[in-house]
Amino acid sequence: MSSDGEVAIVGGGIGGLTLALELAHRGIGCRVYEAAPEITATGVGINILPHAAKELGRLGLLEALEAVAVATDQAVFFNRFGQHVYTEPLGRFAGYDFPQLSIHRGDLQSVLHEEVERRVGPVRTGTRALALEATTGTEVVLKLEANGGVEEVSSPVVVGCDGVHSVIRRQLHPEEGPPKYSGYNMWRGVTVWEPILSGASMVRAGWLASGKLVIYPVRNSIDTEGRQLANWVVEIAGPMRAERDWNRAGSVEDFVAAFADWHFDWLDVPAFLRATELVLEYPMVDQDPLGWWGKGRVTLLGDAAHPMVPRGSNGAGQAILDARCLADALYANGPGEGALRSYEEQRIAATGRVVLANRTMPPDAILGEVYRRTGDRRFGRIEDVISGEELAAITERYKEIAGYSRDMLTEEAAT
Repeated sequence: MSSDGEVAIVGGGIGGLTLALELAHRGIGCRVYEAAPEITATGVGINILPHAAKELGRLGLLEALEAVAVATDQAVFFNRFGQHVYTEPLGRFAGYDFPQLSIHRGDLQSVLHEEVERRVGPVRTGTRALALEATTGTEVVLKLEANGGVEEVSSPVVVGCDGVHSVIRRQLHPEEGPPKYSGYNMWRGVTVWEPILSGASMVRAGWLASGKLVIYPVRNSIDTEGRQLANWVVEIAGPMRAERDWNRAGSVEDFVAAFADWHFDWLDVPAFLRATELVLEYPMVDQDPLGWWGKGRVTLLGDAAHPMVPRGSNGAGQAILDARCLADALYANGPGEGALRSYEEQRIAATGRVVLANRTMPPDAILGEVYRRTGDRRFGRIEDVISGEELAAITERYKEIAGYSRDMLTEEAAT
C-alpha cells in the first residue's frame, strides 16, 4: 500500500482535471486516477458559460481555450416553422467580463490534460477504482485495478469525479434507485458546415413536444472553404431507448424524419443533419439531488455528485465551480472531513437547484411558452404572442439559478 499524503482524484474528466489544477494552484498535492487507457479527444461539443470561464481564466487557461473554441455571441430562438422568436447576446457580447465559449469536449479535455501534466504530473490512466476499502482517522484506503493487478493507495481525501456511473457514489449510496427518465431521447453530433447566422450563434429551435434542435459551432475555419465544425443536439419524445452511455453510437435515421420539413432560409435542417460526421445517442436522465454526497474523508464532484438532464449548457460548468469550491475548502481547512463538509454545504443546494431547473425551466423554456401560447401554429408577430420582457425574464431566471447572471458575477468580482 502506498501513502504519500496526496488527495486522490478518481476520474480524469473535466471535473477531475480542473480539481487537480485548482489544488496545484494552492500548493496541495494530488494524484488523478483515470479508468480509460488514455485521455483522448472524444465526444462532441459543450459550452463554457461565463461563471466557468471566469474560474478557468483565473487558472490561466483562457488564452489556450479561446485559441481552439468559438466565442459565442448570441442565442437565437426559433419555432419549428423557422420563425424568429428571440435573440439575446451572450458572454462578452452581453457585457460579461468573461466569454461564453463553445468548444469540442475533446479540445477542452486536451487543454486541461496538458496543463495537469505540466503543473501536477502524469495522470494515472488505465487505473480503475474498485472500492473504498477502509477509512481510518486520517486516511482513506482506495482499492484500484491497474496493469492487470490490484493495488491499494492511502489518501487523506478521496474525491469521486468518476461521472454518471460513479463507483464511489454507488458505494456511498447503494440504496439509490435507477436514473429518472425525462420522457425524451437525445442525439448529438458534429457536422462540417458553412457558418450559420452570425457564425458564432447558438441556435435553439422547435420544442420538445414536436422535436427540439440546438446548434452551435465549436471549431472555426477547419478547411480552405472557411467552414466550421458545428455541434448539434436533438431531443424527441418517446420511450427510453437505451441505458445511459455518453459514447453510445446512434443513427441519423432514428430521428431525422421529425425534421423533414425544416427547410428554412437560414438552414436546410435535414441536409445539415444528414451531413453529420458522428451521431451519439443518450436518454435524457438525471438523479434526484442527494441530501449528502460523502462521508468522512470522501466526497463527490461533478456528474458523480449531481447528474443532470443535459440542458442549459451547464453540466461542465457546475463541475468547474465544484472544483474551485472544494479546493478553497481544502486550502482553508486542511485535507480532512471538515473541509469536505464545508464544500458540500456550499454546493449541494446550489447544484440541486440546477438539477431541478434543467428538468422544467432551462433557457429554451422560451420555446415551450411560445409553443403553448400559439398552439404549435405559426404566428403573425411574436409581440402579439409574448413580450420581449417576458422572454428575457425566462432566460434571466435560469442564469440566476445556475449562478451566472451578470449582476451576480459583477457583485462577486467587486467582493
